[in-house]
Amino acid sequence: MVGLVCVVAWVLLGSRLLVVRDVSVEGLERVPEQEAVQAAGVDTGTPLIRVDLGAAEGRVADLDLVEEVEVARSWPATLRVEVTERQPVLAVRVGEGYRLIDGDGVRIEDSDARPGAQPLVRVTGEVEGNAGVRAASDIVETAPDSLLAQMQLIDASEGGEITVQLADGSTVEWGDASDTEDKSDVLRVLMGEHPPQDGQVYDVSNPDLAIVK
Repeated sequence: MVGLVCVVAWVLLGSRLLVVRDVSVEGLERVPEQEAVQAAGVDTGTPLIRVDLGAAEGRVADLDLVEEVEVARSWPATLRVEVTERQPVLAVRVGEGYRLIDGDGVRIEDSDARPGAQPLVRVTGEVEGNAGVRAASDIVETAPDSLLAQMQLIDASEGGEITVQLADGSTVEWGDASDTEDKSDVLRVLMGEHPPQDGQVYDVSNPDLAIVK
């Protein structure tokens, strides 16, 4: 038994049989693969059993465009890194161009043309970590596709008085960032009963007492 334990320990810790020979990274679109491999910081030849998975995950997670990451051993000789990248949900005006951001206000990429898939957001102060950006992101993520396609601008510069401007000229008075799902459901019903038109206002700030004016 002692001899068997020694052999197993040697295979796992001391031999060249079960060492990192490859770092496989999945889920990348914007982050260069080599950048993720370097961030993981695990040298080839390191015994796979000795790799600190949590530390490697933390280093990859520090990359700006990485939202989540999971690092796992894939025996006999591969370290597998599964990355979930940040995705653009909103756009902000920057000079003469636009910046695509995620729900935390992190810059994803810049564009000269106004994006068609992401509504503009207006906030006060720094964009990254802005509570107004988070509130606007929650609205976008809960809105049905039919409504999302009409959203032109989410004005969250006043935290408790968010408004959404639609392409047809109507406006949604959203109120604060609470009850996002309920407000989205109520708005869908109101728009079905009272089709949007220029100048029309949907007030869902209190989803239990929503009105059209």
